[in-house]
Amino acid sequence: MTSRESAPPTDWVRESNLLWYHRWIIKVLKAGPVPRHVAFIMDGNRRFARKENIAKAEGHSKGFDKLSETLQWCQDIGILEVTVYAFSIENFKRTKEEVDTLMNLAREKFRKLLEERDKLHERGICIRIIGNMNLLPADIQHIMAEAVLLTQHNKNAFLNVAFSYTSRDEIAHSIRTVAQGVQDGQLQAEDIDEEVLTKCMYTKHCTNPDLLVRTSGEVRLSDFLLWQSTSTIIYFTKTLWPEFNIWHLFAAVFYYQRCHWQRSAIQDVLMEESGKVVTENLSRDSVERVEKFLENVEHKDQECLVKMASAMALE
Repeated sequence: MTSRESAPPTDWVRESNLLWYHRWIIKVLKAGPVPRHVAFIMDGNRRFARKENIAKAEGHSKGFDKLSETLQWCQDIGILEVTVYAFSIENFKRTKEEVDTLMNLAREKFRKLLEERDKLHERGICIRIIGNMNLLPADIQHIMAEAVLLTQHNKNAFLNVAFSYTSRDEIAHSIRTVAQGVQDGQLQAEDIDEEVLTKCMYTKHCTNPDLLVRTSGEVRLSDFLLWQSTSTIIYFTKTLWPEFNIWHLFAAVFYYQRCHWQRSAIQDVLMEESGKVVTENLSRDSVERVEKFLENVEHKDQECLVKMASAMALE
């Protein structure tokens, strides 16, 4: 039995273990703007495994351990929403052995998540899955849908897990949804604008990220949150994800604060332009059609989650 198999699953919800000087630095950071929403591209698990001469599975497991630790740091700092790039659709192209390992890790960790339901409710943590869940094995769909439904009314903190996700797939999904609405007579072509497309994305209930952090030294977004990152501040670090620590998170938040004034100026321009488009293009009838259409989309998505959660998990 490997060390990963013999070790107990790591908790998703941890107790804070910060030292006094960590808390002092957090107080200093809170004197400036703290990002409400931080997204992470958790890159470097496989390179960490090679570096430490351990199995890839162990590297991915260490990556999850780091995720649960980082989520607690974010809560300590006051970051209310976190999005993590857990599994790209492109990852299905990896070897069958590695894909199976990642799927088994997902099963283990989401089952553990459901065991922590009391902690999730106590802290008011809402779990969202963003991605094409239909590409996943039925039992993983079941576990993930159950976690989403279990926590959907929690409002204190939000964890968005991008699993079976790419931005291209998300944008295509949104366009297909809107096109179906036009075909069914629920929408007219002139009703379609950026806001309608945004509200049909997997991330429709999420805010746009204020800060995006990518580890491992790669300087690219890898098809992650491209639609949502128009004014996002992006921070790259050469640190491999399993080696990420609170000092790296402090550095990312400080970098965000240095760039914050530029981001605010961009947001003001985008909001002004968006307001003009809405004012000029949308009639009362159009607004009513869009509202009814989006209510129908939300109802269908909820039905799909309930169906997934109600199905028997396949062993």
